[in-house]
Amino acid sequence: MFLDFYKLKEQPFGVTPDPRFLYLTPSHREALASLYYGVETGRGFLSLIAKPGMGKTTLLFHLLEKFGKTARTAFLFQTQCNSREFLRFLLAELGCDTVDQDFVRMHDEFNKRLLQEARAGRRFIVVIDEAQNLSAEVLETVRLLSDFETPRAKLMQIILAGQPELADKLSSRELAQLRQRISICNTLEQLPEAEVVRYIEHRMRVAGYSGGVPFTADALALIASFSEGTPRNINNLCFNSLSLGCALKQQIIPVSTVEEVISDLDLSRQTTEPSPFRIPAGFDGSRFGLPNLEEEALTLAMGSAGSSVPKPMKAGSSSGRDEVLSPAEARAYMQQVIQLLRNRR
Repeated sequence: MFLDFYKLKEQPFGVTPDPRFLYLTPSHREALASLYYGVETGRGFLSLIAKPGMGKTTLLFHLLEKFGKTARTAFLFQTQCNSREFLRFLLAELGCDTVDQDFVRMHDEFNKRLLQEARAGRRFIVVIDEAQNLSAEVLETVRLLSDFETPRAKLMQIILAGQPELADKLSSRELAQLRQRISICNTLEQLPEAEVVRYIEHRMRVAGYSGGVPFTADALALIASFSEGTPRNINNLCFNSLSLGCALKQQIIPVSTVEEVISDLDLSRQTTEPSPFRIPAGFDGSRFGLPNLEEEALTLAMGSAGSSVPKPMKAGSSSGRDEVLSPAEARAYMQQVIQLLRNRR
């Protein structure tokens, strides 16, 4: 562990959705405010849809903390289930033993619990995470549960959270009734470079680090670019970079260490049928010694530049056929190509 080396009180880039580490970007702040308002005003159905690793679960835990003293909450992760199993999971969150109960009895028990909470003056909030995994049948069950209401208010607020596939399901014709009931839809945007730096600073500060961040400017730029602004990717890159930096006794992580981490995280080298290395969309290689070539130059490099252009072969390969390059090898290869093209001018 690198905690002592960097004088940290706890792990700054952990994998658990700890609300203390939540960094509110503009889109995260907007989504949180919108969900809070939706619950406060009793809108019934709300949704939060974003790509994997954007911090949905952490934001939802933070939201439920705000209602901790005034609401009964249930957070469901088990979404690969049928309708009966879903209702069992929901009642289990409320402390009910439903092992021997049929669906009708569970339905009645859930209704009683809702009425109890309403009479006690408490809201009832159900968050369903990874809701894109729910079948159309279970989503219809969720819709029917929302029918529990009084003439003046909904007895339950339901937040459906999931990946973009959830939007695909909700847009389908068979779930039109459910889609019509979702009054507020929210999403989370990827972090721009400036926000990535502030995100890393925030997590390091919460973990007890004093000062700015233990990364050079170039290292931060590479993390921002290669992670595509996705918090989970940022966490993985930072954790591994700090781990390697600790082993190398680096108080400040240089860009070379981040490059090595990116190479180590390239799983294509471990697969039996590796897929070609792809640079993430929007990756600006010119900032790290990889100028963006014009289309013509790239075509020349790959096919018509003559035998003097190096073949993209793995180190130590003698077969003469093309093989998949790791990120570090791809970088070195492209540097050779760029230099040859410059020499031809």
